[in-house]
Amino acid sequence: MSAAIELRRVSKVYGSGATEVRALWEVDLSVEDGELVAVMGPSGSGKSTLLTIAGTLEDPTAGDVVVAGQGLAQLSRQDGARLRRRSIGYVFQNYNLLAGLTAVENVALPLELDGVRMKAARAAAMEVLDRLGLAERAARYPDELSGGESQRVAIARAVAGDRRLLLADEPTGALDSLSGEAVMRLLRRAGDDGVAGIVVTHDARMASWADRVVFLRDGRLVDQTAPAPGPESLLAPEASA
Repeated sequence: MSAAIELRRVSKVYGSGATEVRALWEVDLSVEDGELVAVMGPSGSGKSTLLTIAGTLEDPTAGDVVVAGQGLAQLSRQDGARLRRRSIGYVFQNYNLLAGLTAVENVALPLELDGVRMKAARAAAMEVLDRLGLAERAARYPDELSGGESQRVAIARAVAGDRRLLLADEPTGALDSLSGEAVMRLLRRAGDDGVAGIVVTHDARMASWADRVVFLRDGRLVDQTAPAPGPESLLAPEASA
């Protein structure tokens, strides 16, 4: 396996002087293709900042970020946007769905922007929505969806297509336990297909789906461990396929 993403001594500092805040400090993290990593830590520990930097949405103050073998500091703004669109799926806490598009149109849009024909993009979008139990809501607009349904649409949008890396910020926070496990199962299945994933979560049960759990505190990576056996380990092979 090769690393889908590497953070090399990455730091992020906001402000200066008396108002300086070290959101991240010299964080080293490598995630291999097919590996699902859960990130845990108290509020303000730097979890969301780590995701925005990993997703190329924000530049580090110091250190290097390498995605799919490409150092981000060496990429132009246009090339960085292309890498983000083609290789990275991102699940935001506030969903970021487009109000004027239906659920299936929201999921298909990134694929269409990347040159996939509309029919094929919609078919791929419907497949993922069906996996998340949303096939019957595909023609609904965001304001016609519940918070949990909107969250699952946002996750479907991140998963659909040929991604190298999935980043999710509390993807199960607005969901009940059954829906949350369906989401983690989908992320786990993506990992089995070779896609790397980083999931920020406060829920140890959801973190148990990961291959590895890393812990942040005060912007530093302080520990990492294999998770306790989770629900996926209780599934028979044919049930988890």
